[in-house]
Amino acid sequence: MKTQAFILLMLFGVTACLAQDKKVGGDCEGCEAIFESGVPFENLKSVTLLPDATWNNNKPLGINGTVFKADGKSPAPGVVLYLYHADQKGHYPKKGNEKGLAKKHGYIRGWVRTDEKGEYKFVTLRPAAYPDSTEPAHIHVIVKEPGFSPYYIDNFLFDDDPLLTDDKRAHLPNRGGNGIIKLIDVGNMYKASRNIYLGKNIPDYPF
Repeated sequence: MKTQAFILLMLFGVTACLAQDKKVGGDCEGCEAIFESGVPFENLKSVTLLPDATWNNNKPLGINGTVFKADGKSPAPGVVLYLYHADQKGHYPKKGNEKGLAKKHGYIRGWVRTDEKGEYKFVTLRPAAYPDSTEPAHIHVIVKEPGFSPYYIDNFLFDDDPLLTDDKRAHLPNRGGNGIIKLIDVGNMYKASRNIYLGKNIPDYPF
């Protein structure tokens, strides 16, 4: 009974929060997953290690960057990013006890909240493309900034991915800015960076 009451209270809080947020970005299937964080937004760190990321027989990938406000130059603190992606075989792996949208997104997911400098970082293993697909390998990212509904931005894509053809590059919407990252081998891991620009190419976003 207490558990049910807690869940109802949490859902009520999320609903109340969304009611006050300005709707931007158009339809966003699965965006509500950003609210499934097991840690309250205000307690999220700016750095996270996604599940399965390990140095044991692997070279993880560390991605960092700065989130900027709509003016394109002021750092944006307190912005939450929800990240999820397929595994190294191109599947969204499940453990069997998933709840909510983890049933679809799998367990390789995580949340970060930008620090006072607007910076974020996460470490993971590079995902593979979906089996028997021409879609490039990617990392999904959903943004929740104060006062606005969650919205998706361009996936993280890999510059050296042969599936990322010139035609696909030319038709990227660049929501939040360019999502194509270039990996640098630093020995024990790969590193890459991407800056994110709030509101850029996001429908209904006020400037």
